[in-house]
Amino acid sequence: MQPDASSPHRHTLSVCIIAKNEADRLPRCLASVAGIADEIIVLDSGSTDGTVEVARQYTDKVWVTDWPGFGIQKQRALDRASMDWVLSIDADEALDESAQEALEALLSSPRIEETAFRIKWLVVRHGKGLKFGRSARAPLRLFRREGARFTDAQVHETIVPAPGKIGRLPGRLLHFTARDYGHALEKNAKYAWLGSQKYFAKGKRNRSLLLVCLRSLWTFFLIYVLRGGFLDGRIGFIVAMNYMQGNFNKHAGLWLLTREERQDEEPRDTP
Repeated sequence: MQPDASSPHRHTLSVCIIAKNEADRLPRCLASVAGIADEIIVLDSGSTDGTVEVARQYTDKVWVTDWPGFGIQKQRALDRASMDWVLSIDADEALDESAQEALEALLSSPRIEETAFRIKWLVVRHGKGLKFGRSARAPLRLFRREGARFTDAQVHETIVPAPGKIGRLPGRLLHFTARDYGHALEKNAKYAWLGSQKYFAKGKRNRSLLLVCLRSLWTFFLIYVLRGGFLDGRIGFIVAMNYMQGNFNKHAGLWLLTREERQDEEPRDTP
C-alpha cells in the first residue's frame, strides 16, 4: 500500500480503543498515542462519566454502542479502521516513551517484514510497576490490518493476525489494571465469572473440586515463583494471591455450572 501523503510515516497507523467509564484513565492512554496515530477510533459502550467527551478531545471517530462482549466489540473497532497497521490498546493502558519511539521508527522504516508485534507488559498496581509475574507476558497488540481479526470471545479475546512473522516491539505497554484494591477485587470477580461461562459454553466441564484447588495453587506457583513475582516484593505477593483467587473462582464457577447441568439432566420422580 502506498503511504498516505498526509502521514508523517511510510506506514499509517490506526489506534483502536474500547471503553466504558474510563474518563479518569483514558487521557493517559490517548496522550501516549496521539502523536503517532493517523486515526484514533474509540468505541464506548454506555459511559456515564464523561468518557465520550474526553475521547472527542483527541478524535472525531467516536461511537457509542451496546455491549456484545470484548471480542465482538474490538472487532467492531477494527472494522472501522482504515490504515495499514492497527494498535489495539485498552483504555487502562499506555505506551511508555521507549515503545512510542520504537513505534515511530517502525512506521518510518522502508519495509516491515513482520505481520504483527508483541509488546511487553508492565503492570502497575498500587503505585508499583511490576516487572515479573504476569508482567512477564508480551501480548500481541500491533498488527497489519488486512487479514487480521479478533476472536468473538466474551472475555480474554485474542487477535488472529495475518500469516507471517511475529516480532517484538521494544519498550513497554503500561497496564494500570486497577484504580485501587476494591476495584481489583471487583474486576477479579467479574472476569472469573465470565471465564466460567466462557469455558462452559465451549463444552468444558469440571467435576472435581480437588482439581479446582490444585489449579489455583498452580496459578500462584506459576506467577509468584516460576515467573519471578517474588522479585516484585510485597505487592507482587498480593497480586499473585489475587490471580490465585481469580483462578479458583473461575473454576469453582465452572464446577457449579457443571453440577447444575447434571441436576437438570437427572430424572425426577413423578407422583
